[in-house]
Amino acid sequence: MSGIPDLPPDQIILPSPTFDSISSLRYSPTNPHQLLVASWDTTVRFYEVEADESKPSELKSKFDHRAAVLACCFSDGTHAYSGGLDTSVRELDLETERISHLGSHTKTVSSMTYSRDSNALITGSWDQTLRFWDTRSPSPRQSSHDTPERVYQIDLVNNTLVVAMASRLFNIYDIRKMDSPAQQRESSLKFMTRSLACMADGQGYATASVEGRIAVEYFDPSPAVQEKKYAFKCHRQTIDDVDHVWPVNALAFHPIYNTFASAGSDATVSIWDHKVKKRLRQYPKYTNPIASIAFNCDGTKLAVGVSYTWDEGEVGARNSERPMVCVRKLGDEVKPKGWTGISEVMGPMTW
Repeated sequence: MSGIPDLPPDQIILPSPTFDSISSLRYSPTNPHQLLVASWDTTVRFYEVEADESKPSELKSKFDHRAAVLACCFSDGTHAYSGGLDTSVRELDLETERISHLGSHTKTVSSMTYSRDSNALITGSWDQTLRFWDTRSPSPRQSSHDTPERVYQIDLVNNTLVVAMASRLFNIYDIRKMDSPAQQRESSLKFMTRSLACMADGQGYATASVEGRIAVEYFDPSPAVQEKKYAFKCHRQTIDDVDHVWPVNALAFHPIYNTFASAGSDATVSIWDHKVKKRLRQYPKYTNPIASIAFNCDGTKLAVGVSYTWDEGEVGARNSERPMVCVRKLGDEVKPKGWTGISEVMGPMTW
């Protein structure tokens, strides 16, 4: 396959790729084969992803928007949601390919997630609000909650919502009590937040910056637990005695093992065991930066959105290849230290 030399048998490339940079990948929370791909080419693509060539992966439908799409998510096997630069929040019927307009923010919709416990779509925006949408009603109701800064990323685990904002601010909410945040924090990292993901076990989250660092944080505010938090350098390389540092564009926690993947503008994806502070695997380098990653719900696959991320402006765009989504079949490399058959540990993190 063009773009990756000697493509290994444990990796496939999805057909009908986007024409512009990938903004978000989201797997279904219940179906390990269903994947959404949101793009700056103003589309959301819905795929049926298969594990091998005996049943090829298929583009099931494509939803056209008026402007770049920055965020998407599933609610169930038949409905999804999207938002982006045109400020609109849309519901996507995956069976009929119908698009419904739910409402709008006043500025770009930057991130979204769905709470299955409360049947609510949650959206964040550069207009400094979070909005909750009850999509079960024929006329969807919404509630709005102000934030102190523009919302960059949101993620949800159980009833805990983490909101990463401009000025390195974080709010942590219990979504059952949205009148005020349960905690307000400043990032442990010195530079702008680029990515965020909550731990699968609900104990905390990881966040990453444009300056090649990841911070591991915990929700419990007690001093004993807060002493466990740490940050480390990653997605860096010394070339001809020059230190190169790349943004960490995406993070994702494995749904079973609670290890996590990081992806950067250095075109690499790494798997980390944050409990023992080790890197478990770095996959072979791709030909373009990695814009987004996602584990499927049973933890057997990792989707990798390979596309130019504009870190080098127009010059880099001219030299970049067309975006693609690679789906990698996972093995023991995602299991934490102590699991039988764990793959070789790559060595300690750099503090």
